[in-house]
Amino acid sequence: MDDRELVELYWRRDETALTETASRYGAYCRAIARGVLRNEQDAEECLNDVWAAAWNAIPPHRPDNLAAFLGRIARNLALKRFRAQTAEKRGGGETVLALEELEEVIPAGTSLDEEVEARELARRLDDFLASLNTAERRVFLCRYWYFDSVRDIAARFGYGESRVKMMCRRTREKLLLFLRKEDLLS
Repeated sequence: MDDRELVELYWRRDETALTETASRYGAYCRAIARGVLRNEQDAEECLNDVWAAAWNAIPPHRPDNLAAFLGRIARNLALKRFRAQTAEKRGGGETVLALEELEEVIPAGTSLDEEVEARELARRLDDFLASLNTAERRVFLCRYWYFDSVRDIAARFGYGESRVKMMCRRTREKLLLFLRKEDLLS
């Protein structure tokens, strides 16, 4: 069954969509949630929320890329759970560290105007990522999308940890310059 057929099951409100989605995208969404939460049990609970959110979002949405749609839901729900868990006990952890690194470049917003601006920012971030070479893009996404530790990224790509840290710093600097050039930051 391809993604188009799977989305049609959601539109028909056929509960088979949930089992098919879990079978096809369970490992992918679990890996995203685990990367944020760093806990298998929390990731599994988050996964159940992903399926419920997908059920509630399709319809009215008809995603063109189901994997990206589900991945975004998984990441957002995991981040929401993470923030709730750490609201009273701020501290270490790769997710906190990665978010703090990006806060220096990308401020967070909550109003409707800020939401519209966030969508434009997301479009521009896609442009920025496309401008990076493959190694920079992979390291950046591993660090700031999947919240992988510097050590894990270094091991995955055969780099030293200092090289990964330097690549992340330089890419954040490139991002800052890009956002200023695009008049998205002052």
